[in-house]
Amino acid sequence: MFRSMKYLSLFLWLIGAGALYGIYVTKGLPHVIWSYTFLDNGDQHNPFAKRHYTSCTFVGPYGVFTVNAKNGRCGWVRLLKEQS
Repeated sequence: MFRSMKYLSLFLWLIGAGALYGIYVTKGLPHVIWSYTFLDNGDQHNPFAKRHYTSCTFVGPYGVFTVNAKNGRCGWVRLLKEQS
């Protein structure tokens, strides 16, 4: 019994690799934030001013993507697919 468990554990990494491949196929590859546009309250250069983001630009392996902000916020990383 212990011998079969030992051999089974050698293939356990395939579950993680399969999960990563599944995310790649369904969601795409990670792209990082490059720039954004926002509505400020008349104080553009104040880092503590309340901002409402309108668009986010991401850069990654598939190029540059500009998307609308979700609920006035931009994430740091977004999974995006290649455009056909």
